[in-house]
Amino acid sequence: MKIISDINNLQVLYEDNHIIVINKRGGDIVQGDKTGDKPLSEVVKEYIKVKYNKPGEVFLGVIHRLDRPTTGIVIFARTSKALTRMNELFSNRMTQKTYWAIVKNKPKNSEDILVHYLKRNEKNNTSKAHLKEVPESKIASLEYKIIASLQNYYALEIILHTGRHHQIRAQLSAIGSPIKGDLKYGFDRSNPDGGIHLHARKLVFTHPVTKVNIEIVAPTPNDVIWNAI
Repeated sequence: MKIISDINNLQVLYEDNHIIVINKRGGDIVQGDKTGDKPLSEVVKEYIKVKYNKPGEVFLGVIHRLDRPTTGIVIFARTSKALTRMNELFSNRMTQKTYWAIVKNKPKNSEDILVHYLKRNEKNNTSKAHLKEVPESKIASLEYKIIASLQNYYALEIILHTGRHHQIRAQLSAIGSPIKGDLKYGFDRSNPDGGIHLHARKLVFTHPVTKVNIEIVAPTPNDVIWNAI
């Protein structure tokens, strides 16, 4: 998949002088990588430059990332002070992240807490979930509940307790419920656009400067399955 956003199709969910929050489309990369594709961070810089008629280089700090095929909330810092403080919030797990996922295979329990030990494979850019600790693994925890039963699929709401590489994808695959379209983690076929049905739905945090409690909710992509929820 190769969908590169530009400032005309950028969906801004929240912005002020300190932070800007984007609803990422599937296919966008948050930060530059070896593909050389234009990252979302550069598009957001262009948006700020044009909107506020800023001369020279625009500062934008990348606080966290979403996997390329995943959609939903991405937050950037517009000042170095906001970047430092938001990094602290994320590293100290003082944010609440809620995701939605579509799976074909119904999990055994309608709601549960999953705890695995994730080991990353740098070669093929995957993480494997183990029930017991293995060398170089990191503990990963999330809670999920089924929020909708569709004709052929189930919608899950997921709250992350940790933020590991490909955590949701690997843990749902480990219980036999890979995410729709996620070939890398065992789903049987890809989505037409090459994305996966995993969406960063909600983010709750304390504003790094004003200290006001912020709750951001990102609309799901416009497709038949998401629209059915």
